[in-house]
Amino acid sequence: MLERPLTRKAWLGGALVTALGLVGLDARETEAASVSCILTPELTEGPYYIAGEKLRRDIREGHPGTLLSLRLRVLNAATCKPIKGAAVDIWHADAAGNYSGFGNAAGSRTFLRGIQKTDATGLAVFTTVYPGWYQGRTVHVHVKVHVGVSVVHTGQLFFPDSLTDTVYRASPYAARGARQVRNADDSIFVNGGKRSILTLKKNGGGYIGAISMGVHK
Repeated sequence: MLERPLTRKAWLGGALVTALGLVGLDARETEAASVSCILTPELTEGPYYIAGEKLRRDIREGHPGTLLSLRLRVLNAATCKPIKGAAVDIWHADAAGNYSGFGNAAGSRTFLRGIQKTDATGLAVFTTVYPGWYQGRTVHVHVKVHVGVSVVHTGQLFFPDSLTDTVYRASPYAARGARQVRNADDSIFVNGGKRSILTLKKNGGGYIGAISMGVHK
């Protein structure tokens, strides 16, 4: 099942969010107030969302793949100050391109899904694996941000094609052959994905990916 971008009507009815530029893994991560806030439209949640995911940091459940630590910061778009206690909800495909709860993985509803609360600096951290690809889509991670009872952001996080090419030359990704869709060919990415590309840094045998997301509370 392919995902489609939000219609103009749905976009106007949804909450606007900001991508605050790609935040590196240096001191800028703790200096969020200095980041320029740029409003961008939300991206579709897609067909694979499951509500009520587990509150946990490590979402791998033994699934193989290149280690990926995600550092996702939530900031108030009006002030660029961090939001403490926001619930950041992520989900993505495994190295074989499967989502838990659907298709070949219908029997399990929890792997590579989870929720973390942001700390006083607005930061939520997840331990996962580099996502796999599936037909019709470029590589991505889905994200929702909840503040209180409100969903203030629904989006997708993307990866540089050159890095994905490097990761996919190794096991277990290499066994699947070449992926079919790159960022520029993806119907979701072309509708705002450039502002949702993670900044990634090598970390041992894996990577650390970071981004800041500005939201209207």
